[in-house]
Amino acid sequence: MKRNAKHKPLSPGAILAFGLLGSSLLPAQEKPLSSQAWMNSSLTPEARTALLLPQMTLDEKIAVVHGLDDVDHGTAVAPAGHAKIASGAVGYVPDIPRLGIPALQIADAAVGVTKGAWSARYSTPLPSALCEASAWDNDLSFEKGALLGRELKDAGFNMSLAGGTNIARDPRNGRNFEYLGEDPVLAGTLVGQAGRGVQSQGVIGDIKHFAVNDQETDRTTLNVVMDRRTLRETDMLAFEIGIKSSGVDSVMCAYNKYNGDYACESPELLRDVLKRDLGFKGFVISDWGATHTAVKAANAGLDMQMPGNKWFGEPLKQAVLHGEVSQARLDDMVSRILRAEFAAGLFDRKPTTQVSDIEAGMATAQRIAEEGAVLLKNDHAQLPLTAKARTILLVGGHADVGVLTGGGSSRVDGPGGNAIPATGDRAITYLRSSPLKELQARMPDTTIRFDSGDDPAKAAELAKTVDVAIVFATQYSREDRDLVDLSLPDRQDALIAAVATANPHTVVVLETGDPVTMPWLGKVPAVLEAWYPGIHGAQAIANLLTGAVSPSGKLAISFPAAEADLPHAKLFDTPKGAPEVHYTEGLKVGYKWYDAEGKHPLFAFGHGLSYSSFAYSGLKTAMSDKLHVSFTLTNTGNVAATEIAEVYATLPDGTGEPPRRLIGWRRVKLAPKQSQEVEIMVDPMLLSVFDAAKNGWSLTPGRYVIHAGGSSQSLPLEAELKVK
Repeated sequence: MKRNAKHKPLSPGAILAFGLLGSSLLPAQEKPLSSQAWMNSSLTPEARTALLLPQMTLDEKIAVVHGLDDVDHGTAVAPAGHAKIASGAVGYVPDIPRLGIPALQIADAAVGVTKGAWSARYSTPLPSALCEASAWDNDLSFEKGALLGRELKDAGFNMSLAGGTNIARDPRNGRNFEYLGEDPVLAGTLVGQAGRGVQSQGVIGDIKHFAVNDQETDRTTLNVVMDRRTLRETDMLAFEIGIKSSGVDSVMCAYNKYNGDYACESPELLRDVLKRDLGFKGFVISDWGATHTAVKAANAGLDMQMPGNKWFGEPLKQAVLHGEVSQARLDDMVSRILRAEFAAGLFDRKPTTQVSDIEAGMATAQRIAEEGAVLLKNDHAQLPLTAKARTILLVGGHADVGVLTGGGSSRVDGPGGNAIPATGDRAITYLRSSPLKELQARMPDTTIRFDSGDDPAKAAELAKTVDVAIVFATQYSREDRDLVDLSLPDRQDALIAAVATANPHTVVVLETGDPVTMPWLGKVPAVLEAWYPGIHGAQAIANLLTGAVSPSGKLAISFPAAEADLPHAKLFDTPKGAPEVHYTEGLKVGYKWYDAEGKHPLFAFGHGLSYSSFAYSGLKTAMSDKLHVSFTLTNTGNVAATEIAEVYATLPDGTGEPPRRLIGWRRVKLAPKQSQEVEIMVDPMLLSVFDAAKNGWSLTPGRYVIHAGGSSQSLPLEAELKVK
């Protein structure tokens, strides 16, 4: 979502138009509002919508399909006689008191409810979505969504802008930290669970950015050229799974173009795929400033312009009056919005605000950080830290005061403000959660010091004097820009190399929004990827480093050994005027690219170590209405730990598919030496190929191979499956 564009102030005419919504110039109600048929909460949302729609005037219908301008800048004022705009809102659609239609109060909430500092309101700064994805935990994603829903409602909002579902085609995408990794099945499943969680709290959920908004460079003008099969089996599959499993009532269309049309006016994306093929019953809202026309956009399937009324105000009204947009289409737009509001219960309760449960939010944040952190390397059992480490040096990453968070419209204002001396919307922000203090609290008999790392030579000299050195390395990502490359910025690679040369017991903790290259990897025995770990990030990191929690996260995105190994060695930086991208890798996204091309990533999709070890045995498969996969998982170590067991499939020859695709997983917690039978049920669609000619999924007859193991490149079990 773009937040930097300046919009024109709301015109006097527009204010008057909104004011007329409750005036005596409109048809009078014959009965009290509470006794109107559509106010009967025992009826279905569809029935209530059908009763309300005929009572609306043309002006009222037009008013429902766009919002006010400048809400996201904090300068907009609600029209007289209407609900006030909730503090921190980025979008607002005024209520229609005459008919009991509530105002829509919309907030950004990808990793927490944003703009809390506007009114000194607390909202939990959660770990990055990529951290959440690396937990592979359906229940945890639901818990996150429910937390977001509660905190949105507590702050006076009734609609969420979260649900980022764009897959990581390129690890340099500046918004990968807001998304759920490179695999569409994993991303779609988790975003669906989070959406269910949001809507369980009576808040309208959202999935975005529809579709193929896979880079920030030239995002408002970029034309993505992609065939239908590639679309449906990669980016769109994540949306399909998420939308169908969650029932979310809003989808945000993206800035970019798809096959020549802007996403927010693409009949193929909105009308044909989303509403017809996926059966989406909710409404499509534009990203901020992503509406470009009235007639084309409305007829293509866009239901709500945000922000302002430039296109879906008077121009849309005139288009309806002149037959360029049918009355039936306008009624469909309005009906979709009203049905979503009825389904969320917005007609049936008055908004109330309260202080959120801070402790509950922090507990969820810490759980995500602990489950999503990935132990990438741990040679010679360097971790967990033990009492033998009498002296420890922390280096860099402002680890004395805080943990890094991502930037852009998803940035959540942390309690107490920025932990480092930096201010402004574009400032790099650290949350006040100190790894130094948390480690000191857990290891009171160990001397733990901090060095900024600004002088690598000094840090190296200090590292020689301690038992263990821990370098905290950071990589800042944000909306509206992509990474130039995957190396750590500010010469941190040189810092790590210097410290590791001075002390062979050097641990690296990464706080990053994307993968990074690691030229120093051979010099360090242990690496922990903590991502952007949220408000209790330091507590989680300290628990993981000391063994209070055994790492269980698995990578939701591949770490390349070098950028030359990526499908595109350089991020698309297209010529000005008519930027266009052809994703020539097609179906081979992420780990599928490495498998198909015979390349070895630095760390594979699904990789993640534990303080224990696991063995897989006895794979069995059976096909009925679903594929039933079972195997035995054993904790062969001496530590209670959780393993994420992964299942992949190789499709029959001739399907043109990459070597393997993820089809299922299960988080399994085991005591030392404990064994458990693991059962996973797989929807046949996940074994299918999209047939563009038939516009549907097809299960190809032939020989399938089912694989099970601990990562996409560590699959010790396989079994054949024949499908007739």
